[in-house]
Amino acid sequence: MANISLRVNGKSHTVDVDPATPLLYVLRNDLDLQGPRFGCGLGQCGACTVIIKGEAVRSCIRPVSTVQGAEITTLEGLAVNGKLHPLQQAWIDEQVPACGFCQNGQIMTAKALLDKNPTPTDAQIRQGMASTLCRCMTYYRIQSAIKLAAKTITSARNEDSEQKGSEVIA
Repeated sequence: MANISLRVNGKSHTVDVDPATPLLYVLRNDLDLQGPRFGCGLGQCGACTVIIKGEAVRSCIRPVSTVQGAEITTLEGLAVNGKLHPLQQAWIDEQVPACGFCQNGQIMTAKALLDKNPTPTDAQIRQGMASTLCRCMTYYRIQSAIKLAAKTITSARNEDSEQKGSEVIA
């Protein structure tokens, strides 16, 4: 056992665990975060996805010792001050979930995609999301939600830029 320091969703935590423990187990069992899910345990389905250093990472195969000190974002960390992230809202608006099991992985993978490419094409969305599986086959709704969130995020950025520009002029 070892004390491992983590920064999850902007908060610092120290856990006493075996350094080889999968990050997923620490997030769910020690930090009581329910967003990341255990799916395959092999890093293939994506249900356990979190974001580390801007990358969508499979937490079920990532030893906790390898992420010490890195900022980790889970699904719970996307909403700010009670306001859903545009992806979370788009998921609701587009009625994406069927069973809902994969939604953590889908949303977190989509977040990493939109952070890198705020206006992806349909082909880029399909490519970026290809490794995150949905057993209910809601891929078209997922794609629609990502496009809606991209529009919302782009509009918000444009409004912020316009406001900052008018403040400089005033």
